[in-house]
Amino acid sequence: MGRPLVERQGRGSIFTSEGEVLLRQARRILGLHDETLRLFDVEPEQTLVIGSTEHAAAQLLPELHTALTAAMPDRRVRFRVDRGSQLRDDLARGRVDLALLFDPAGDQSAMSIGQLELTWYSASDWSLPEVTEPVPLVAFDDPCALRTRALETLQSNGMRADVICEAPHLAGVQAAVRAGLGIGLMATLGRSPDGLVARQDLPRAEPTEMFLCARQGLAPGFIEYTADVLRELFTTFARVESRKTGALLAVAS
Repeated sequence: MGRPLVERQGRGSIFTSEGEVLLRQARRILGLHDETLRLFDVEPEQTLVIGSTEHAAAQLLPELHTALTAAMPDRRVRFRVDRGSQLRDDLARGRVDLALLFDPAGDQSAMSIGQLELTWYSASDWSLPEVTEPVPLVAFDDPCALRTRALETLQSNGMRADVICEAPHLAGVQAAVRAGLGIGLMATLGRSPDGLVARQDLPRAEPTEMFLCARQGLAPGFIEYTADVLRELFTTFARVESRKTGALLAVAS
């Protein structure tokens, strides 16, 4: 186009005013393209883009992909994994159609799809410090719902915390915990990350609710069906986790 269309803003980027104009025109062009194909009884392939935070994406997304592609063979399903703040921006700009988020940020149309159990993890040889010392915490960059939950859980149980390491993504948090820098609070749907062990000697953190948010203009049928699929997945995971817990209690007794 011969002129800047995007510009840096913090860690991400935003459209310039001319970029916004181009985006509107591009959407009109694509809409006219699809309309023309339909006039000739040719249905264009449509893509459904689903965004998700990293937490438990490895467990949720493969199952979700299988269910959606089976139910909507005429649509291509694509995923984007990112921080919640970025996904909310992507929704507003129409870059993703649906997003799985911990914090809907006041979106009144957000649909609750289930709760994720939160588990403390550490390296296998890590041990709690003396009661007079703060607990070293590995956390995601602020703002982050899990970071807040971790700090509040420790504080409400009379334990001081010191954020000793921060990371923007899950891989960085897990690497720092694996290296023995401190503990991390994670949502893993009962599957411990490699090299980490679940801690039973720390205060239980309340589960966090997950929401499905949609971009404006997306057909309600897609939203409701995806929400139903996700709720069923959460129910299935909850049953599996309940059986695992029962088995552990039986062994312990």
